[in-house]
Amino acid sequence: MNTEDLLAGQVILLDKPLDWTSFQAVNKLKYKLKNEFKLPKKFKIGHAGTLDPRATGLLIVCTGKFTKNIQEIQDAPKEYLTEIKIGVQTESYDTEKPEILPQDFSHISEEIINETLGKFVGEIEQKPPVFSAIKIEGQRAYDLARKGQEVEMKARKTTIHYLNGIEIDLPFVRFTVGCSKGTYIRSLAHDIGQELGVGAYLTNLRRTKIGDYSVKDASEKMLENDFRFSENT
Repeated sequence: MNTEDLLAGQVILLDKPLDWTSFQAVNKLKYKLKNEFKLPKKFKIGHAGTLDPRATGLLIVCTGKFTKNIQEIQDAPKEYLTEIKIGVQTESYDTEKPEILPQDFSHISEEIINETLGKFVGEIEQKPPVFSAIKIEGQRAYDLARKGQEVEMKARKTTIHYLNGIEIDLPFVRFTVGCSKGTYIRSLAHDIGQELGVGAYLTNLRRTKIGDYSVKDASEKMLENDFRFSENT
């Protein structure tokens, strides 16, 4: 890969680390690419599909003319390895906020959990988390929420293609989710908890696929200090 390749357009697969925002990952990669390849200031780069800071996994970055393909990539179905904890909730629906509202879940059996998960396969309606990047009157929802302001999130339709590989080790439940664009796995975790009647939140999330792209082909090394492209990158 050289300067001409990057300007013409490349698709770069990153394995985003925990606690990085997607913006931070792309910004660091951009800085390294510009220094490594002496790219112009107006070098185009962008990511296709945001990952929450508390999630890891596949982040697709497009450069040059390939930035025109970002929308097409974002529209592709996604796959996630998911872990939720039942019997408790958080305001953010994930580990960003502390646990609240503990409830007894001793009556929840594996059969009940499997039946409940099955109810979420297909087209569903879900409300995005209040702690999300969705803009409300020009401001990010999470900025408003962190200021303590009331935020009303509108429900939207999304599709869960499959929920499989279910592992139950209460209070934790692990499974693989295949879903359409715009699906919030944090909201899915929350809604599963509400359906169970004991609450739940997302404890671990890893994106493994976007369309035909897989995290198996992604690299975390591109975000390290000793960044260099190699023949195998």
